[in-house]
Amino acid sequence: MIQEVKERFHGKHFITLQDYSPEEISLMADTAQELKRQLRAGIPHPILQGKTLGLIFTKSSTRTRVSFEVGIYQLGGHGLFLSDRDIQIGRGEAIQDTARVLSRMVDGIMIRTFRHQDVLDLARFGSVPVINGLTDSLHPTQVLADLVTIREHKGSWQGLKLAYIGDGNNVAHSLLIGGTKVGMHIVIASPQGYPPAQEVVALAQANANVSGGSVHLVTDPFDAAAGADIIYTDVWASMGQETEANTRQKAFAGYQVNAELLQHAQAEAVVMHCLPAHRGEEITEDVLEGPHSIVFDQAENRLHAHKAIMALLI
Repeated sequence: MIQEVKERFHGKHFITLQDYSPEEISLMADTAQELKRQLRAGIPHPILQGKTLGLIFTKSSTRTRVSFEVGIYQLGGHGLFLSDRDIQIGRGEAIQDTARVLSRMVDGIMIRTFRHQDVLDLARFGSVPVINGLTDSLHPTQVLADLVTIREHKGSWQGLKLAYIGDGNNVAHSLLIGGTKVGMHIVIASPQGYPPAQEVVALAQANANVSGGSVHLVTDPFDAAAGADIIYTDVWASMGQETEANTRQKAFAGYQVNAELLQHAQAEAVVMHCLPAHRGEEITEDVLEGPHSIVFDQAENRLHAHKAIMALLI
């Protein structure tokens, strides 16, 4: 099954879920779930035997690094970790030069960085598939894993309401894009001054017009949570925003995912967090560790989703 699907994806980039159709997103999720089944059954799947993935990190990581390194190993390939302290990109080498050199030595490139333009330039000047492991604008690999997790727990995507409580950041952007691609109703609750980017909202609205989903931006987290099937949150200050932490803590004080907020959602609602979590800030300990939480299923599915991306593109 995976080899047949691979023909449709081979050689493509994974920069944003906007580049993929609902059917293609579903096929990627199917692939992730099949690879998860095979791993748990002890069935080897060396789909990328002899392949090498360059892993560029200018932002630190737990889940992204471990899932890609372990994932490429389980697929029979090799991951080469490249921090900005290890390669010349950290000393001013032009991204187009890095793209051309690496493309002659590796079979794919994953990059986790600050500037989204760096990912676009790698894809433009390189000749191998480029995977966006996170930028300040988007986090599509996370959201593919989120969609896998949601479908595992809810059976489908169409018509589900996801309430995202917090900063209109890269995760919110990719949830808007990915969720509306597959027919979900996405509500973002952010304080004044911290909404998602208007251009992303416009893309999501266009997706929703096709898929039957919807997009709503609100400032009241309880309005967002009302009747929600999924409650989702993230840290209030992302990497690179450390100097804003105190200001953001005040601005987001009413945006905590806690037992009171959860009472406004569906009785069978699930709670998600892309991690790392600041317990007692954006989410309380009792909710994170409670019966509604699927946070660690979500974290595990980063491995399976990232394996699907690599298996299909490289």
